[in-house]
Amino acid sequence: MPYESSQFPAAQWTQHTPQLVAKTPALLLDWLFDQGSLTRRLTRLSADHFSVTPLYEGWQTLRPDECQALGLAPDSEGWVREVYLRGHGEPWVFARSVAGREALLNDGLDLEALGSRSLGELLFCDRGFARQAIEVCHYPTDWLPPEQNSEGLWGRRSRFDRGALGLLVAEVFLPALWHATEAFQEVR
Repeated sequence: MPYESSQFPAAQWTQHTPQLVAKTPALLLDWLFDQGSLTRRLTRLSADHFSVTPLYEGWQTLRPDECQALGLAPDSEGWVREVYLRGHGEPWVFARSVAGREALLNDGLDLEALGSRSLGELLFCDRGFARQAIEVCHYPTDWLPPEQNSEGLWGRRSRFDRGALGLLVAEVFLPALWHATEAFQEVR
C-alpha cells in the first residue's frame, strides 16, 4: 500500500537488550530474535502449508525510518514489497521489504520477479547477503494493512547487505501465528 510522504508514526526500534528480555515472554523473544529463515520456520510450523500473498509491489518514497536504516537521504525512492506469509491460508506474518532505487538497479536483483515466492528464501540461499542486527518494536498500526489494524503487534526488522545493496526486511507477527504456535505446542 503506497504511503504519503507526509507524517509517519514513530517506531521505537530497539535491539536485544536486558530490559527487553526481562519484560518479554521467552516464546516471543525466540521468534523475534531467531537468526534463521522465518520462511523455513513457518513452513515447518504449517507442515508445508506455507504460501506468500503479495499485497503491494512498486516504487515509492520510503518512510523516514527506512531511509535512515538504509543510509539513504530523507524522502529517497525505493522498491517496496508488502506480502502476507501464510500458514494454512491464514495470514501469520505481514512483511514489508524495501531497497533504495539506485542500489537495487545497480545490483540487478529483480524483486518484481519474485511474485508469490518468498524473499526470505532468496536471502538465505544467496551466501552473498550478510544479515545485520535484528531490531524489534511494537509496529505502528498505521503501517499495517487495514484488516490487521491491531495495537501492540510485535515486529522485527533487519538489513541484508550484498555489496552496495541493502535490503531492509520487516516482519510483523500477527495474532493467527500465535494461535497456530499454541496449537502446535499442545499437539507436541
